[in-house]
Amino acid sequence: MAVNTTPEAPLPVGEVSRLIGGWIDRLGAVWVEGQITQLSRRPGAGVVFLTLRDPSYDISVSVTCYRQVFDAVADVVSEGARVVVLAKPEWYAPRGQLSLRAAEIRPVGVGELLARLEQLKKALAREGLFAPERKKPLPFLPQLVGLVCGRASAAERDVLENARHRWPAVRFEVRNVAVQGVHAVPQVVQAVKELDALDDVDVIIVARGGGSVEDLLPFSDEQLIRTVAQCRTPVVSAIGHEPDNPLLDHVADLRASTPTDAAKKVVPDVGEEYERVRLLRDRARRCVAALVDREERGLAHALARPSIQDPHRMIDARADQVADLLDRARRCLRHQLDRADSELSHTHARVVALSPAATLKRGYAVLQRADGHAVRDPGEVTSGEALRARVSEGEFSVRVDT
Repeated sequence: MAVNTTPEAPLPVGEVSRLIGGWIDRLGAVWVEGQITQLSRRPGAGVVFLTLRDPSYDISVSVTCYRQVFDAVADVVSEGARVVVLAKPEWYAPRGQLSLRAAEIRPVGVGELLARLEQLKKALAREGLFAPERKKPLPFLPQLVGLVCGRASAAERDVLENARHRWPAVRFEVRNVAVQGVHAVPQVVQAVKELDALDDVDVIIVARGGGSVEDLLPFSDEQLIRTVAQCRTPVVSAIGHEPDNPLLDHVADLRASTPTDAAKKVVPDVGEEYERVRLLRDRARRCVAALVDREERGLAHALARPSIQDPHRMIDARADQVADLLDRARRCLRHQLDRADSELSHTHARVVALSPAATLKRGYAVLQRADGHAVRDPGEVTSGEALRARVSEGEFSVRVDT
């Protein structure tokens, strides 16, 4: 319920605390899941104090319970264990502190954890976070490798030693974090974000040694999975041993069975690369030698051809034929010209024989009137008409006398 207050009529702290307690008292009991981070069992005390933490959101709440409630699970529950608690919220007015009063505590078994992880895995898979097309290829030769691992851990030693043995020039940007317990998830998430923000980091390895399902549980946390899915830098998961399969393996761009395997998959072996270069160089040399040999044989075969050895041979062989054809052409042309000349002479003789000039040379004359027409009939002229007489050597005037 809302409370009407003013600066002139404020509520005392005790009243506010009492009202908050009244509101919280009206809340019913709830089942709460979390991880025990602090556990206090004083000898002879009838109440057990513990802190229940949500590692995904870094939120904690105090829990109290009667000793007989905790004694029922004391043999299987300790700090770091995940439990489910039936509790009712309580408000401690003198200190203004919220806590939970537990009526029942149940440890979360491995089977139940695996079932929940399977449900989370299916939900994330439906969102497409595990899709193969989302996975980014790793660089062939990373210059700077980001490493998220436990401080002075065997996983860190395996990755660094194997990577530097394979490629001594490789550099690492290491982030030491808690790899199990309540602080693991927020620290790993923060480390991954920091390395992803560095432009020089080419690939990120998240490594941890083997352990139980509960020990590896932080690497199946939904917050970590979504953080890795949003990374622009390729991420390699190297958690546990070959049988271990946290959800980080599915969202990572590459899964390595062990930290040592991660070093082998991320960094190339300098000896192998030298050998590969040598083999490729030898193969290139053999290919070039084979190509040169093939071209030399082809050139030798071409030079051995008669047309190359004696290029004038074909011309000389054809020279006589050309000369014969040329003589034949000349004879044919000369024959054609002689025959044409003879025909022309005969034609000319006929033309000359039939021409009027030849007739005039024999003593004949042609009479022409003034208009140029030749006189063919005596009746065509009149007495005294002037005519022109044309003879072989010229012409002269005549007059008709009848």
